[in-house]
Amino acid sequence: MSLRPYRDIYRRKSRQIFVGKVPVGGDAPISVQSMTNTLTTDVAATIEQIRQLEIAGADIVRVSCPDEGSSAALREIVPEVTVPIVADIHFHYKRGLEAAANGAACLRINPGNIGGRDRVKEVVKAARDHGCSIRIGVNAGSLEKELLERYGEPCPEAMVESALNHAKLLEDEDFHEFKISVKASDVFLSVAAYQQLAEATDCPLHLGITEAGGLRSGTIKSSIGIGSLLWAGIGDTIRVSLSTDPVEEIKVGFDILKSLNLRHRGVNVISCPSCARQQFEVIRTVERLEQRLAHITTPMTLSVIGCVVNGPGEALMTDIGFTGGGRGTHQVYVAGVQHHRLKDEDIVDHLVEMVEQKAAEIEAAKAEAEAAGEVRTADAAE
Repeated sequence: MSLRPYRDIYRRKSRQIFVGKVPVGGDAPISVQSMTNTLTTDVAATIEQIRQLEIAGADIVRVSCPDEGSSAALREIVPEVTVPIVADIHFHYKRGLEAAANGAACLRINPGNIGGRDRVKEVVKAARDHGCSIRIGVNAGSLEKELLERYGEPCPEAMVESALNHAKLLEDEDFHEFKISVKASDVFLSVAAYQQLAEATDCPLHLGITEAGGLRSGTIKSSIGIGSLLWAGIGDTIRVSLSTDPVEEIKVGFDILKSLNLRHRGVNVISCPSCARQQFEVIRTVERLEQRLAHITTPMTLSVIGCVVNGPGEALMTDIGFTGGGRGTHQVYVAGVQHHRLKDEDIVDHLVEMVEQKAAEIEAAKAEAEAAGEVRTADAAE
């Protein structure tokens, strides 16, 4: 009897599209995205927020285009940022036409409120003409009247039917550069809709629990909903919807992927909750370390454990480990091996220095390997 390795996630086979230069679907890494909450017509504020999202690691950023001024602002915004911009379009299909012409990499349209077939056809033409992809965004809160009357209430079957109906509109125009989302604020409804949709199409799927709530409650709901789908191999790009600074959405998104070993960015701090056995102030130390290490993008693991019960074991599985010891003297591990001791007063500064040095070594080795690969490729070409 063969057992499936417990850490393996077998991703659903989806076709691949592009949002600008970012591949979505296929074997591409699961991308993380967010959305600005500035007035799009405030170009300076919107650019600044997008840049903060870029620093946090956003792969894609969505910008709302509720009026002509907003879609026109994309002409100034797009050249000033590096991530591809998705134009969020509701009600006024002409905003989609303008956004495509003004530099959007993708158009997000809601089939429940964009209008009839003719309007969708015009949006598709604009997307094709300007090299845009499209996201069909189905929300439980804005399903078509006919579906609500037939099903009686928002349900997975109604959401999937809506999505497939509008996918067919795009396919009838021989347009296949699209992804689909079927979001609801209810975790069960969202997950069930995505599960059914994943079986009905090979289209890449954009995951999210819409209107999830504030930082704490929204993170929990999103982690359960998005996390369970990713664990089942469903999903190609994610957006965590939180009523807070959009940068937090990116952080939570990467933490979800990191916890499932699907993608790594920055330092993964493994720490204990602390108890009477702790030999240093674990909680305060971890808070300071996370703040001081926020700038590191290199994937690394750091364990910070208050005592010797679990500290040495956790250190075996991390790049750098730190375990509390008696009389204010603690043990530092490197790659699971005891390396040196450390006094109380040096903990944060010392560990930050070690992580920064390790990250620099990893990046240097990566650059050297890439350079060697380029040289070998050039040699082969000659």
